[in-house]
Amino acid sequence: MTATAQARGKPAGVLATLRATPPSARYLLGGVLINQAGAFVQPFLVLYLTQQGLSVGRAGTALAAYSAGAVLGLLLGGELTHRLGARMTIAAAMASSAVLVMLIPSFASTSRFTYLLIVVGVAGAFMQAYRPAAAALLSDVMPAEHRVMAFSMLRIAMNVGAAVGPLLAAALILVDWDLLFYVNGFTALTYALLAVALLPQTGRTDGPAGDTSGVLPGRAAYAVLARDGRFLLYLASMLLSAVMFAQFTTTLPLKVAAAGHPPALYSAALVTSSVLVILCELKVTTYVSTWVAAVAAAGGTTVMSLGIAGYAFVDVSAALVIVATVVFVSGMMVSGPTLWAHPAKAPAAVKGRYIGASQAVFGLGSAIGPVVGVFAWTQWGDGVWLLTLVVGLTSAATAAVGLRERPDGAAQVTAKL
Repeated sequence: MTATAQARGKPAGVLATLRATPPSARYLLGGVLINQAGAFVQPFLVLYLTQQGLSVGRAGTALAAYSAGAVLGLLLGGELTHRLGARMTIAAAMASSAVLVMLIPSFASTSRFTYLLIVVGVAGAFMQAYRPAAAALLSDVMPAEHRVMAFSMLRIAMNVGAAVGPLLAAALILVDWDLLFYVNGFTALTYALLAVALLPQTGRTDGPAGDTSGVLPGRAAYAVLARDGRFLLYLASMLLSAVMFAQFTTTLPLKVAAAGHPPALYSAALVTSSVLVILCELKVTTYVSTWVAAVAAAGGTTVMSLGIAGYAFVDVSAALVIVATVVFVSGMMVSGPTLWAHPAKAPAAVKGRYIGASQAVFGLGSAIGPVVGVFAWTQWGDGVWLLTLVVGLTSAATAAVGLRERPDGAAQVTAKL
């Protein structure tokens, strides 16, 4: 399906989009999948450290250090994308994280705990710093009419990697727990080498070497962002949607257990979520990509909110867990690609920083969400689902305004540069 067909409101098919995907985008997505398949630090760090004799409290502190580093790393990645270009940012971030991750076993002891926190925190920063660069590069190399589909493919690559990762980890643990971090380092280094060898040097927004006409100092760039009211509303939507999503992985298992259902039911919900995203999101996006962005983002987020609110009725029937999950994930497939693609519409002089800010805000929401959810669950029980519904609907409302098309496109932002 051509861009002309899309302009007439006809969706581009999955195969047509794949044919329009340039080799550089395929290399980028392949690198993301490889890296994600070996991303073991966040899901297995607590288990690993407790296996090494550290207390649960110290293991949790180390995970918090990783999470804090990850949020800062997303902002760092946006800045580096402007200064180094997307390819070199990906290569530098992945190579640095490879070294740091492989050092974790050397510091996994009580006597070296302070050094462990530093290594884990910095590793978290570099492991996430590649994401804004990858998003900026993907938006540069993909045809504009396929940009939303491109971000859907990016999400699927990450989901496939996340599905493969635990299976690989299970095999590695049987041999040696330390292999988790050595293999993680190897996959990150592989991505770094792929970036240097196969990715184009695009995505730098400070202009070509020796040309400072497009340079926008970091402080000025963030001042532009701070004055962009609609983008701030978009960031609010990303923060709130992350808080809402966190309840799927944090509060839902508590609810399932409290309702007397076996843990396998929660596992079934996770599998249902992964299978739906991997098999259906691209096809859903072929239609959603022709919608008005504000409608797709707000409508999908509203459906997500209704789905997650359905978990309040898990006591009635175990089947409702799966039904609510289908509704929740369906909404996510509608809104997700549009929300994640939105910062790529920003002018070149601020694009990387806009992307970094959006991902950092989502990461912050992902860190806050579990704390909010567990507190609400312990204090109000099923009232957490009403709170989550309000958070989700507020996210939808801010998305509806934040993603509304400007009368003159990006001119209002450009005029501030």
